[in-house]
Amino acid sequence: MSRSERKWDHIRYALETGQKRLTSFDDIQFIHQSLPNINVSDVSFHQKIGGLSLSSPIFINAMTGGGGEKTYSLNKQLAMAARELGLAMAVGSQMSALKDKSEKYTYEVVRKENPSGVLIANLGSEATPDQAKMAIDMLEANALQIHLNVIQELAMPEGDRDFSGALKRIEKIIREIDVPVIVKEVGFGMCKETVESLAGVGVSAVDVGGFGGTNFAEIENKRSDKMQAFFNQWGIPTAISISEASQSSLPVSIIGSGGFTSSIDIAKGIALGASLTGFAGHFLKILVEEGIESLIEEVSSLHNGLIMIMTALGASSISELQRAPLMISGQTFHWLSQRGIDTKAYSQRTIK
Repeated sequence: MSRSERKWDHIRYALETGQKRLTSFDDIQFIHQSLPNINVSDVSFHQKIGGLSLSSPIFINAMTGGGGEKTYSLNKQLAMAARELGLAMAVGSQMSALKDKSEKYTYEVVRKENPSGVLIANLGSEATPDQAKMAIDMLEANALQIHLNVIQELAMPEGDRDFSGALKRIEKIIREIDVPVIVKEVGFGMCKETVESLAGVGVSAVDVGGFGGTNFAEIENKRSDKMQAFFNQWGIPTAISISEASQSSLPVSIIGSGGFTSSIDIAKGIALGASLTGFAGHFLKILVEEGIESLIEEVSSLHNGLIMIMTALGASSISELQRAPLMISGQTFHWLSQRGIDTKAYSQRTIK
């Protein structure tokens, strides 16, 4: 099977498998504030993350490219939506275009459609600094996302089997490029030790890519004659992973992704420690099944809902929402307690 065919397989199976809502956000509850002392018009989403100036806490996360006309069309429409809504956007892995220049147009379209937007290039941890520079130049990208997908590769029949030296390669890329580097897990979450290792080599932001969204182990198992079914339930749920990442003793921005579908998911993710939330599967399904106008309406609805939630909590900014008091229960409470993370601290916080 060609790389292009595999790219479309991933899209097709992502739509088929959907999202299982195993993010653990149901274990998180805000403490109601009867005197929020704020006006809806006071709420602002503007912030800076890893040197990027952003006007929304939502961004379009890496999905596709390199699969011919079908992925070209998807990236074009996603870029149009990003331009309309002021969202940052990441593309899928560009390695296919580096190996086959005829696929470059499926990525380059995002800059053509969104000439002044924040665009994020994407490569795997096997990439070299020269490949990173080419990927960035391809999009005139504002940042580079390096994805970690060990479980997907192990489940993939034609996947990689050697993961040695990844951290050193990431460090080398950081030293040789001049845009911020984001490291993203692909659907299985990050623990605090991983985050600290990445922060230690100069990564600007980590995208935890938690368990509960699109399940690439399940997708690869559908593509394979020899299933590795034990990987279908493997990973750290998104809510837990964000909390783990927030415990890093080294400075690093946290991006939450993995199963986000609603304004309350976004608010909980930010309150747990994320500054930005990435949407992929949820947006892809709407775009493919209902069209770009429905996608734009959905993002506008997410923005409006988040404004209402922040107003109810008395949080006028993303940094204030990160201090909102909340209660943690269930599996998330048990996990974090066992990991030595003080869950009581979340309930004792105040915004002002």
